Amino acid sequence: MTDQPYAVRLSPQAAKVLTELPKHAQEMAWDVLDTAAAGPWGFRPWDADDPEGEDVRIGSVGQLSVIYFINRPMRHLSVLDIVWLG
Repeated sequence: MTDQPYAVRLSPQAAKVLTELPKHAQEMAWDVLDTAAAGPWGFRPWDADDPEGEDVRIGSVGQLSVIYFINRPMRHLSVLDIVWLG
């Protein structure tokens, strides 16, 4: 039996950015979030030099970056921000 994916929760800022992205970038963001939900530690830490910050991650693909916090006890990802350099 495999673990269920983590639930994804968007901050108000991340939700606003997501709705303003072009359609293809929205799809890319959801692909990144689906990957992160299945394996939250698969993306690199936001700040690799911070030993207490291992649960803040950044998933980047091309011009898109998604910054999220892994809430282990609640099994969800809190998406802090989405950055689109397009």
